[in-house]
This record gives sequence, structure tokens and C-alpha cells, in this order.
Amino acid sequence: MSSRDAILARIRAARGGRGASSQQEVAGVHAHLAAHPQGPRPYSDWDPIERLRERAQSLTTTLEQIADIASLPQAVARYLGENKLPLQAVCWPEFGTLGWRAAGINVETRSATGDDLIGITAAFCVIAETGTLMLLSGEVTPGTTSLLTETHIAVVPVSRIVRGMEDAWALLRAEHGATAMPRAVNFISGPSRTADIEQTLVLGAHGPYRVHIILTGV
Repeated sequence: MSSRDAILARIRAARGGRGASSQQEVAGVHAHLAAHPQGPRPYSDWDPIERLRERAQSLTTTLEQIADIASLPQAVARYLGENKLPLQAVCWPEFGTLGWRAAGINVETRSATGDDLIGITAAFCVIAETGTLMLLSGEVTPGTTSLLTETHIAVVPVSRIVRGMEDAWALLRAEHGATAMPRAVNFISGPSRTADIEQTLVLGAHGPYRVHIILTGV
């Protein structure tokens, strides 16, 4: 028996040997979530965009705001040029039809591999309080595009800025319910980093060296 089988067997035994949860049990969980009040939260009378800028800077995340999604290729080309990065990237399908070639960038719509240096993704939302991106896994939102590349460019509409983590989870439940939840939810707070060796901070230890957020809209 594998470790996974052993764990699931213990769970089944604790539930009296029953298989899937009954409708009543599922309804009880939903009722608990709906009635459960949020815990105390910090005072937050700040402007979400300005707070996001502050937190992003503290995380070594760069941030830019553009008027609309049509301006994205030019914004990406400008960022890559300023940082002397190659004008080649992979992106999520929702951005595949934009004018990348006119902006001088070769962009492929596919999952990233270990050889891809730049990945362009959307985000489910971004949390202003902590500067954290929230990404959902899925067939058209592959996690490799944000995790395997050295540079991650995340595109987020201003309307998808939420104040805190509680608001992010509430938005996910409201839009996906209980039956359409993603297999994985990834939270990204700046470039990958570690200080395991002699407490010396190293960027890009387990993922991208750079994270660049592009806000769209006003």
C-alpha cells in the first residue's frame, strides 16, 4: 500500500467506511462557510493601487499601469528592452492574438518548458495588502508559464485588485463555487527567493528571478 492509499484508508475509516460525502454533508460545509464570520483585519483605509505599488516595491516586484489590453505588446517590449531581455516569450492563450509581432516580440501560445526564459500570464486577482498574485491552475492557465521561466510578467485588470486575502478567497468561491474549484491555487509574492545558506538572500532559487505586474485599465 502506498502512502497515499494509507492516508485515504485512514480517512475512510474515520468516516465509518463511507465513500463520497452525502449531499447533506456538503450542504453543511457550505452553510458553515457562509455563516462563518471573518476574523479581525488590519485597518485598511489606503488606496488599493498605491498600496499595491508599495508592497510590490518591497518584494522586488516591478509594476506598470497601461490604459488597455491592446497596449500590452508595446508595454512588454519596452520592459524587455529596458532589462536587456530576449524578445521571445510564451503566453497563456487569452493573449495569443495580440499584436506581438508588430511590437517586435516572438510570442508562442503554449505551456513553458525549461528552455523558455519569459512567461506572460494573467492572474485571477492581485492582493493589494501583500502585493501577492493569485493564479489558478487549469487547461488554459498552465502553471509552468509562471513557475519555470526566469521572468514572469503578470497581466491584471485594475478591477481584479482586492484588498486582502479574505477578499481573494471570497471572490474565488463566488465565481467558481464548490464544483468548479481549480486543482491548484498559486500565490506569488515577488521573485522566488531563499536565505537558507548563511542567511544570504538569493533571488530565483525556486522560480523566476523577476516578477513584473502590468495593470490594465484605470
